Amino acid sequence: MFTHTHALQYEAKPDGPDPDFARKMQEILGGQWGEMTVATQYLLQGWNCRLPGKYKDMLLAIGTEELAHVEMIVTMIDRLLDHAPLKPDAADRTKEAAAGYGQHNPQHLIANGQGASYIDAMGNPWTGAYVTASGNLMADFMYNATAEMQGRLQVSRLYNMTDDPGVKDMLRFLITRDHMHQQQWLAATEELKSDGIEGIPVPEAFPLEEEVGDLGYTFIDASDGPEASAGRWASGPSVDGRSEFRARPIEATADAPILPPGDPRLFSTPQMPGQSLLQKAKDMLK
Repeated sequence: MFTHTHALQYEAKPDGPDPDFARKMQEILGGQWGEMTVATQYLLQGWNCRLPGKYKDMLLAIGTEELAHVEMIVTMIDRLLDHAPLKPDAADRTKEAAAGYGQHNPQHLIANGQGASYIDAMGNPWTGAYVTASGNLMADFMYNATAEMQGRLQVSRLYNMTDDPGVKDMLRFLITRDHMHQQQWLAATEELKSDGIEGIPVPEAFPLEEEVGDLGYTFIDASDGPEASAGRWASGPSVDGRSEFRARPIEATADAPILPPGDPRLFSTPQMPGQSLLQKAKDMLK
């Protein structure tokens, strides 16, 4: 069950209109790493979670908070669109209208009546394909940390694209919450390990004896760059604590593939020599 409170989690009020920046803010609303993605992703992970208790409750709590951020960003975009010019010549008449006619998103006015939409800054629609909910908490929490990192990166870039004090104030709040949420997901991955629920590699339950040789701990150097093997990933204890990392050059271990001629009814190249298409088909059906 959901309820809604009209009061915002944090103020979303610019000092003045700016339809150009309203368009830019669409990225953190309806882009791949925007608030619509993380809100629906965390909620879906929580609703699907088959493990009752703290992990499920945490997912639903943060997903609901992210819905509050969706509303804040929508509100900010709407307010940035106040006094948006309807025609090019109107952009020269008032200070408010001069906020950027040429760079505004016309859909804000035509399709949404001076409002936000679930699209990115280029007008591409938000899609549920951005949402990941695998059912494996370790895999999902790792991906959630990435989502928060990408989100904080984009909001930080937007912060440096505006001089509006009101906009910057709300962006500071979002940046701060993304800081916490990055730590939250990384802490949750450590808690999964300490609780003995999930570990590395994902899925931990797949039997390691089914893996091929020592390739689970071998960095394969397939570059002519001289330092590809110079990092932590190529030597020393493995991250899962079960072995040692090593490195070796890439090598071929199988013969070059030679494929037989394809089904002649598909007109592939090459065809079998010395036969008509009809005969080829008859021979294959024998």
